[in-house]
Amino acid sequence: MNGHGTGSRAARYHGDQALTPGVLDFAVNVRAAAPPPWLRERLAARLDELGSYPRRADEERAICAIADRHGRPIDEVLLLAGAAEGFAMLPRLNPRRAAVFAPGFTEPEAVLAEAGIPIDHVVLPPPFAIDCAAVPEDADLVVIGNPTNPTSVLHCREDLLGLGRPGRILVIDEAFMDAVPGEPESLASLRLSGLVVLRSLTKTWALAGLRAGYAVGDPEVLRRLALGRAHWPLGTLQLEALAACNTPEAVEHAALDTERLVDTRKQQAEALCGLGLAVTAGSAPFLLVAVPDAELMRKHLAMKNIAVRRCDTFVGLDGNYLRVAVRSEWPELVEAMKEIL
Repeated sequence: MNGHGTGSRAARYHGDQALTPGVLDFAVNVRAAAPPPWLRERLAARLDELGSYPRRADEERAICAIADRHGRPIDEVLLLAGAAEGFAMLPRLNPRRAAVFAPGFTEPEAVLAEAGIPIDHVVLPPPFAIDCAAVPEDADLVVIGNPTNPTSVLHCREDLLGLGRPGRILVIDEAFMDAVPGEPESLASLRLSGLVVLRSLTKTWALAGLRAGYAVGDPEVLRRLALGRAHWPLGTLQLEALAACNTPEAVEHAALDTERLVDTRKQQAEALCGLGLAVTAGSAPFLLVAVPDAELMRKHLAMKNIAVRRCDTFVGLDGNYLRVAVRSEWPELVEAMKEIL
């Protein structure tokens, strides 16, 4: 099912807008409240250097760490001020027609619509499996998340590769891929013409306030994305974070935390299902939950000082869904929801 994008205000809605001081946060999908101590120490050690411009050596160090992690040459890495910056660059590709999978992260839709680029929403019904045939053949830009926000669905590599066509740019948003043990469906290490993969440090390392991410893929596409970029596009602390979080030691640390996340998600999903709610099988640090009246539930939870993410701002979802972050405090969420079910 296809629908044309409108660039509506809803596309700019994000989960942090549901937060107020003191609430229990299930609305934002950042895994922790703060970076781990070792990362904070590395960032703090660079504070006295903020009087100087970012150093080229730091940029090179970050690029090399990412290139080594994904087995790529350095010209296939583009550092970003958060993965969302990669979406902000998409209009520089001058696509004639973009196909954006929905439900999905709303930023690509908003950016492309503001640039006046025709958009087709490829709307996937539950259980949100890829339908390659639904993508217009003349779409020269295709955007999809894996795992997808807000459904948490993990798509297989073969289905994603089936979206490729000669002359088409395929952008895979893997902002939550490091929440998947072993990352078996990732395309971040695959060298393929027209393929670009976006990655984020924000969620796993609790760096939402710093904005750090990167793109890997076709070097010609990356070059076009970076055209016209400001000088010193990333600051010293962003470069330090990118280098630090892509070392083998950091990747191993994240993998251990992912094991904890998987166990917590399983318990939380089972408890929500135990309330009679439908929970989409997911692989991300959040769950998509179908409820009889999402707005009523959201307001009830707000009265209990619990914030969840509304989903009626996502193309393809109606007022019967909520997105909830995976948190160890999930019993409080479940008990509060039980009160009006």
